Amino acid sequence: MRLATYNVEWFANLFDNQDRLMVDDAPSGRQGVTRAQQIEALGIVFTALDADAIMIIEAPNTGRRQDCVRALEGFSETFDLRTRSAVIGFANETHQEIALLFDADKLSVTHDPKGEETGRKGSPDAPRFDGTFRIDLDIDATEDLVRFSKPPLELSARSESGTEFRLIGAHLKSKAPHGEYTRDGILRASIANRRKQLAQAIWLRSRITAHLGDGDPVILMGDLNDGPGLDEFEHLFGRSAVEILLGDDMFDPNAHQSLQPRPGAIPTTARFIQPGNGRFLRALLDYIMVSKDLMSRRPAWRIWHPFDDVDCWNLPELREALLMASDHFPVTLEIDL
Repeated sequence: MRLATYNVEWFANLFDNQDRLMVDDAPSGRQGVTRAQQIEALGIVFTALDADAIMIIEAPNTGRRQDCVRALEGFSETFDLRTRSAVIGFANETHQEIALLFDADKLSVTHDPKGEETGRKGSPDAPRFDGTFRIDLDIDATEDLVRFSKPPLELSARSESGTEFRLIGAHLKSKAPHGEYTRDGILRASIANRRKQLAQAIWLRSRITAHLGDGDPVILMGDLNDGPGLDEFEHLFGRSAVEILLGDDMFDPNAHQSLQPRPGAIPTTARFIQPGNGRFLRALLDYIMVSKDLMSRRPAWRIWHPFDDVDCWNLPELREALLMASDHFPVTLEIDL
């Protein structure tokens, strides 16, 4: 089985209020890219992936009129993809949902959230992901109230062969100090964002630990907005979100390589234009972590990077499509399920 995670930059901008693709020359959410260009590029990438399931980060919007599932299933039909079914969990207010697009002949999935329903009053015991997590992050005897702007997607999954496992899609808080321009403002925002990201990682880690305690295999997929060398505050809190989520019982080869004392060339999954200096920032942000009990099922990871993956580089149409479609590149996992 091939599983993928893919952050599609502003996928929502490609659909009208009836969830139909807008194939025209109007700007997309990507700088210098039209909607028609991004749609065509995404069609090429999704076709090349040929995955049994794709965890889409920044999936189309669900709101009063729009419906993410309808949009994704229409997108899939447009490009005649195998992944004709879609599922989301708790819709959010950011126009960037987390959704799974999957081949229903290969996989059955159900949104199956765990934890207490807390609303805004919160709970310190890993509540449901649409609730509030109470945690004292800095040991000041004052609890922080933490929420997910994009609640993780918790799925109960069963493969065609009968293997049952838990599949979680996540998009953690960004550490970037968006909207701040002064030195003090950037400092405050960077620290606050990292605190919230770590709290979200602790919350998510608690859920993983509970599943593993119940004997359930776990696969965590998505954009963790964390990786080596991204900012100057990495050592302030001792551990990164990636380290918290890996623990001692989850594995991702790219994450493990990046955490070595001398990692060498670190794999990257995203490529952003840095404002003001005309250069690109390359970062490892997207991961597929599997529980150790799945390591016997011959897992193999691949980052579909247009410059670092030989097969992507040798196919000019795919190489250009990957660069046009998003500022992130897909990550796939081949595994016997």
